[in-house]
Amino acid sequence: MHGLDLRSLEIFRTVAVEGSVTKAAMKLNRVQSNISTRIKQLEQRLEKNLFLRQNRGLTLTPDGHLLLSYAERLLQLSTEASEALNEGKPRGVFRIGTMESTAAARLPEILSRYHQLYPDVEIELETDTAGGLMDRLLNYDVEIAFAAEPVSFETISTQAVFEEELVLVAPQSFPPLENTSEISGKTVVAFGTGCAYRRYLEEWLLESGIVPGGIMVMGSYLAILASVSAGTGFAVVPQSVLDMVSPKGQFRLYPLPNDVARIKTLLAWRSDYQSAKLDALKDLLPIL
Repeated sequence: MHGLDLRSLEIFRTVAVEGSVTKAAMKLNRVQSNISTRIKQLEQRLEKNLFLRQNRGLTLTPDGHLLLSYAERLLQLSTEASEALNEGKPRGVFRIGTMESTAAARLPEILSRYHQLYPDVEIELETDTAGGLMDRLLNYDVEIAFAAEPVSFETISTQAVFEEELVLVAPQSFPPLENTSEISGKTVVAFGTGCAYRRYLEEWLLESGIVPGGIMVMGSYLAILASVSAGTGFAVVPQSVLDMVSPKGQFRLYPLPNDVARIKTLLAWRSDYQSAKLDALKDLLPIL
């Protein structure tokens, strides 16, 4: 590792995350030749191939994956050291992972306030499923994440900050349900595997003996609600999202049992992560 510098590690990490020199150059505002040269120099110093060069882009070699894990930690320690020497004032890039529902319904006012108080912090907000967020957090792709319970990793600390009420949403074209078991045979409209709310829904369907007619996967709540409104099938959606889109008259809404309906959203961070940015955000978040 002799001769490695943080700038080289930052360039390496960006190429690894973006999967190409071209995208990394755009993100770092550098010319492609400079990025390529720095990567070659890094490989020469280590005497290791860090990337497999393929037609569709770059993928990490096993040595590249190992270096990336160290690079993430070293770059994070550098940020923490800078904050500590700056009297703990939050500054720099703050990569936040979140579920789409939390990003849309819970975080706008909080992050707006955060930006007003700490303008030196550059927030990068990335959305994913709860499962995807945990992968990003463990891989150092984000500093913190907002994900639905449960989160059970020894290396991750959590704090409950929001509670969501999940509601069964059916199209107006469905006849009124006297019993929710009547949705057997109807299509479920949901996010892909890894979505915590989908997991709760599937567990409830199984326990209730409800057999859906199939699953249609969508990538956003806007698409999910549009599909339900068109009569495709039913979905489970947080009430906070429904409150935002004002769906009165467009859907039939049905309550769910409390063990399914009340789900806490957790603020999660790696237990070894300390940051003035995180401490400042905690001060603005509710505590359940």
